[in-house]
Amino acid sequence: MENLHFEYLLQLGDNTLVLSQRLGEWCGHGPVLEQDIALTNIALDLLGHARSFLRYAGSWDGRSEDDLAYFRDEPEFRSAWLFEQPNGDFAQTIARQLLASAYLLELYSALRGSTDPTFAAIAEKAVKEVDYHRDHAVQWTLRLAGGTEESRARMTRAIGDIWPYVDELFRDEALIERLPGIAVRPSTL
Repeated sequence: MENLHFEYLLQLGDNTLVLSQRLGEWCGHGPVLEQDIALTNIALDLLGHARSFLRYAGSWDGRSEDDLAYFRDEPEFRSAWLFEQPNGDFAQTIARQLLASAYLLELYSALRGSTDPTFAAIAEKAVKEVDYHRDHAVQWTLRLAGGTEESRARMTRAIGDIWPYVDELFRDEALIERLPGIAVRPSTL
């Protein structure tokens, strides 16, 4: 079971680690100061989730969270494609954030019922934060879609560009089947 826990934790940690790094790229580059700060705070929340998952993963194989975050080669990362997508313009970042945070909210809500108390505790804390992240993304999606013709076109294009990466999030895999009661079956979200 140890290796299975480790692999699942890497998936969870890598998703939030990579997304936090992407959002952190907006620091000093946001369209307005308020959004610069908001995206940076969301990135820090996600980094906290990554740290929790990677720290727990390290307890299964003896590596530190820093070893897992910074001293693995690219093929060793388990993040989903959605979380790896580049920022692009602000609409593209918001589209990715809308879909990622909606997914994470459902995932963490379900993980609160995990039979593994550490998973459940991490999810309990994280669900409150991703609820805010989702709300932030929803509000900006509505502003951009309901704004100018240009902002609406960009938001529509951004959703279309990111949508093909959503399917991967809901595919069941053998790893999940081997962690009953601990992991969340993606197709149930």
